[in-house]
Amino acid sequence: MAGPGDLYQSVILDHARNPRNCFVLETPSRVANGYNPLCGDRCTVYVQLDDRRIQQVSFEHEGCAISTASASIMTEAAAGKTPDEALKLLDELHQVLSGGSVPSDCDDASQPFYALAGVREYPMRVKCALLAWKTLQAALNGQQETITTE
Repeated sequence: MAGPGDLYQSVILDHARNPRNCFVLETPSRVANGYNPLCGDRCTVYVQLDDRRIQQVSFEHEGCAISTASASIMTEAAAGKTPDEALKLLDELHQVLSGGSVPSDCDDASQPFYALAGVREYPMRVKCALLAWKTLQAALNGQQETITTE
């Protein structure tokens, strides 16, 4: 695993260059918009809920590589989870980005979620990494107004 200070690890670069689930979901159960006024990143998250699980998550995005990669990672991490499980991932990511520890047995290939840990070395970029996750939270909570990272 690359060191936590390595912002542009291979996982981050891969997700930024080849974002997963970056499209408009045709029949979403929920939609939310997010905006990071600090850097101008914008994100729309689409969620399809069935049987109390997130069946599919997609996004549209305008922003930096970190924000794009985080949104891509978020869609893969949240799919198949219950809303509560997805929100717990947001809490865990927030803890990691706030200086919490990353499990020592984690590797970027099997746990791309933890590849975002390097962002904590760049405090101005933490909001970039959290934008899609906070937008997912707004979608799951049925929030209509655009959320911001401020």
